[in-house]
Amino acid sequence: MSTDPLPDLAEDFVPFATAALDFHRTLNLPTAQIAAGRAELDALHAHVLALYGLLGSHTARTAPVAKVEGDHLRATRIRLWQAADHLHDAFHAAPHADGRLLSREACRARLPEGAPGLTICRRHLATAVRVRRDHTPADLHDPVTGLIRH
Repeated sequence: MSTDPLPDLAEDFVPFATAALDFHRTLNLPTAQIAAGRAELDALHAHVLALYGLLGSHTARTAPVAKVEGDHLRATRIRLWQAADHLHDAFHAAPHADGRLLSREACRARLPEGAPGLTICRRHLATAVRVRRDHTPADLHDPVTGLIRH
């Protein structure tokens, strides 16, 4: 399987993105102890899957030339998918503004609920196709991923 060469990333891209997240966290999170709403969970899911994609690019570039580093990036990518899966579940556990819950069957059947209702489900299912192609079921369920700590 060959992949096209990746474009060079601006060296300040990741620190800039991290600073933007820090800025968002300090200015936009409520100080009261309240549960994250569906829109916040949807946004967090989008961020985690974007990071999953970014790590995929770095893994593809690194693994052929540095096996140990590539293995660790791959393990990180698996953990990000696991985090996204939990965020997807949290989204379904969170009630709508009117208090009703979305059924898992509605998600699986891709029943339209309107934006942003099932945006998270479409994104999650689309990424799941790539996850199943890139990782084995054993990889996804192994809590250690078989890596040896150096």
